[in-house]
This record gives sequence, structure tokens and C-alpha cells, in this order.
Amino acid sequence: MKLNKRFIVFCLILISISTVIKIICAPQINLSGFTSIIAVAAFSGLMIKDKSLAFLLTLATLFISDAIIQMLYFANWFPFAGFYTDQLYNYALLLLITGIGMLLRNLKTPGIVLSVIIAPVLFFLISNYIVWATNGGLGYSRNFAGLMQCYSAGLPFYRNSLISTAIFLPAFIGLYHWMMRGKLLVEIPIKN
Repeated sequence: MKLNKRFIVFCLILISISTVIKIICAPQINLSGFTSIIAVAAFSGLMIKDKSLAFLLTLATLFISDAIIQMLYFANWFPFAGFYTDQLYNYALLLLITGIGMLLRNLKTPGIVLSVIIAPVLFFLISNYIVWATNGGLGYSRNFAGLMQCYSAGLPFYRNSLISTAIFLPAFIGLYHWMMRGKLLVEIPIKN
């Protein structure tokens, strides 16, 4: 893949959308979990042929949005920090979703549909298990009932992540195809 001006602008749009959605939705409990970052991770795996670039886009989007939220938090303009304990689990989980997108990329439309379903399910199951296993300060009992209580508490977040992934993944794919059409502008070669 050749890195060009259109692709760079596209990446900046993804990062901007992800940041704005986090700023708007994350502080509102009824919108928490409504995020475009899962869609970015799935998109990267499905559409970006260069594996390093696919993982980098996922990481850059998450890191930059978290850094902006951290700055807003330091300025007392946001209710919680962008960087927090056990955050690396989320980074690893989103890289896993990027990898799954790579596995599904050759399926075309069915791969996109499967990504919309698999990515939020995987994120929900693993992230809630991590919250339960690390106890995350939430006090769930260390037994099956506590795990089920943790999953039950996470269902509204899962619903929002499923809805947002179903909206943003096709939108990002459509935007990507629209922006990449036509004559390439400034090209910078990237090793495959």
C-alpha cells in the first residue's frame, strides 16, 4: 500500500471521529460503550493490506484519543482520565480485533457482517472477564455468580458497542472507498 495524502486525511478523520465520540458519549452512563474505536480496529484489519499499518492505525487512534482526553482531564474539562490502570488490556484487545479483521478480509461483505458481530462480542466477553478477574475496584465476588453479575452489568455497554460498530464500520468503509478514488496525490512508499 502506498501512503498518500488522501489516506493521511482519512486517518485524521478516523482519529477525530473517535475522539469526539469518546468526549461526547463516555461521560454519559446511558451512552457509555458507544464508541467508534472497535469499528476502527475492525476496519483496519479488514481494509488496510499492510499489516503494520493496520495495527498502527488502531493504536494511533486509541492512543491519540486517550491522550486528548487525558489533557482535558488535567484541565478539569473532562470527568475522568484518558490513561488508567489496566488500560493495556484494552489496547491488546483492540489489536486482537484488528487481527480478526485480517482473518475475515477475504470474505468481503460476509466478513464485514461477521466483524460487526464478532468484534463487540469479543470485546464485551474479554473486557468484562478482565474487570471481574482483576476486580477493577468493583467488588464482584470471585465465583461464577460474580462473573455473571459483571457480565450482566456490562450488557448496556455491549448494546451500545454493537450499535456503534454496526454504524461506524460500514460508514468508515464507505468513506475509505470514497476518499481513495481518483488520482493519488502525494505518494510515500511503505514496505509490505
